[in-house]
Amino acid sequence: MNQPLLKESPHSGEVKEKIWTRDFILICLANFFIFLGFQMTLPTIPLFVESLGGNDQLIGFVVGIFTFSALLIRPYVGHALETKGRAFVYLTGLTIFVLTVGSFGFAASIFFLFALRVLQGLGWGFSTTASGTIATDLIPASRRGEGMGYYGLSGNLALAFGPSLGLILSGVLSFMQLFLISAGLGLMALLLSSRIKFKKIEAIPNKTRAAVKLDLYEKGALQPSFLLFFMTVTFGGIASFLPLYTAQKHISGIQWYFLFYAAALMVTRTFAGKLYDRRGHKAVFIPGALLILCAMLLLAWLQNNPVLFAAGVLYGLGFGSVQPALQAWSIENSAPNRRGMATATFFSFFDLGIGVGAMVFGQIGHMLGYRSIYITAACSVGFSILYYLYLLSKNKGTAAARS
Repeated sequence: MNQPLLKESPHSGEVKEKIWTRDFILICLANFFIFLGFQMTLPTIPLFVESLGGNDQLIGFVVGIFTFSALLIRPYVGHALETKGRAFVYLTGLTIFVLTVGSFGFAASIFFLFALRVLQGLGWGFSTTASGTIATDLIPASRRGEGMGYYGLSGNLALAFGPSLGLILSGVLSFMQLFLISAGLGLMALLLSSRIKFKKIEAIPNKTRAAVKLDLYEKGALQPSFLLFFMTVTFGGIASFLPLYTAQKHISGIQWYFLFYAAALMVTRTFAGKLYDRRGHKAVFIPGALLILCAMLLLAWLQNNPVLFAAGVLYGLGFGSVQPALQAWSIENSAPNRRGMATATFFSFFDLGIGVGAMVFGQIGHMLGYRSIYITAACSVGFSILYYLYLLSKNKGTAAARS
């Protein structure tokens, strides 16, 4: 692995470790293309299920099973990253993703699509866990919050175009053509990532490598990951049912919702990471969570396009602040030789939130209507805020007892 370079500030004379190395640029580009291919399918999979005769409940299960299969594989992935190496895990995951997404268009039944989504989840679990770990390897510890913000920005750029591009293409192309294009973008990520100089497992001392064990989670990452779960539950409701919800209310412009959301997300990434590095998660989490809460309430009240777009902006600002801060927090709470498992734990809860949200909201939407989905999502965010305040109180008490 390339060591972060140093550069001197011409004004302060301080030496800063360089974030934008060749390998960091490559991992960001690869992340952009894989997320672009993924985001194109995010709002179109529900439409595809509907075209195959599925209802809201089946849509929820098809969307949710993807995240649950990714969830189940992540503990193994975290272990494999420390024993088999970053390259093996990342390239394997990208290959599985390309093959499965490219096969979506050939699915003639919901059952076949369901099976492909299970396999896609495995590839996604491999690739995203590895990609996040590779990024943390390349980012200087002193600038981790800032660097993870930039890394996350590569996915946000894909989010700015992916959902809208997928919805536009689904109107002029067949689903088969759409999914083949998505697979081609994944192939581009695979080619770019093959040029990265990955961290070698031989560089890990034998004594340390022996201590790497296969387990289900990294303890130090549990608190931020648990908070993340209640945030990504909301994403399950948006990704799976917002296109259908807006169509039911005869509100156009769902493509613009995703663009406004992604633009706000990108703006937030430019400063939220730096704020975290300087002042910690206390300065980031509560404001971000409150913005997400407001976005859910606006979607529940949804009346017209301005309300829809405002919800997208608030959600982007909130999620763009919370997600990289929680990820940096989970890494900092873990030992250096446990970064792979910490990343696996973090994204396991990410997947679990989306999966639970999609499945539970599928039932809620079927029985109570789409509006109830976003009321429930707002309650989930409210609970996360209360749990965070509890953690602050608990950790403050523990620190006082130690002193």
